[in-house]
Amino acid sequence: MMKKYIIAIDGTAASGKGTLARNLAQILGFSYLDTGKLYRYIGYALLRDGENPDEEAAAIRVAKTIQIDLHPEDLQNPALGCDGVGQAASKVAAISGVRTILLEYQRNFARNPPDAAKGVVLDGRDIGTVVCPEADFKLYIDAYIGIRAQRRYKELQSKGISLTYDTVLADMQERDRRDSQRTASPMKPAEDAILLDTGAMSIDDVLEKALLLIKGRLGINPGQ
Repeated sequence: MMKKYIIAIDGTAASGKGTLARNLAQILGFSYLDTGKLYRYIGYALLRDGENPDEEAAAIRVAKTIQIDLHPEDLQNPALGCDGVGQAASKVAAISGVRTILLEYQRNFARNPPDAAKGVVLDGRDIGTVVCPEADFKLYIDAYIGIRAQRRYKELQSKGISLTYDTVLADMQERDRRDSQRTASPMKPAEDAILLDTGAMSIDDVLEKALLLIKGRLGINPGQ
């Protein structure tokens, strides 16, 4: 049986890990899962129904529906990208019961990639440490928080969302604190992850660097 490669991309918000993971999956012909969107889906569903993302029972109830009711197109909902949904997702992600439920979904995706793909790329906060500690390649993406906040601020402006830079920065600081200090699967680099600071790098630079690292570590090239 042909080996199925698992590539784990972890890192902080607005560090560029999502863009990198999508590009890698496309170039390598791998399946892709943005695990953060699973938590955003739960946060969005709770906000939509007027419920509190901090409420453990409600968040767990929604999480249990994912195995049965979630369709790939549900994760493409533009509303999941809203900053408020991101904050809700960060709160939901701190609930250990939610993480336990989603862990099975993520691991099943990694070990049984759809469409008979040759491998998978997963991005999130704890892929290399908890979800797939056996991943063949692990990368942890980060950048100075001021740079990340500026990126998110420009992104929100382009979407017509009016927030001050200071508000975006404060929200990101709070999210980093919550993600890194939560008891359940805190955000941190895996011991064997390669660290990459994207602060001074373009999207193309980050992709080129990652592909070189993957080639060196796994010996695979695009199109293989």
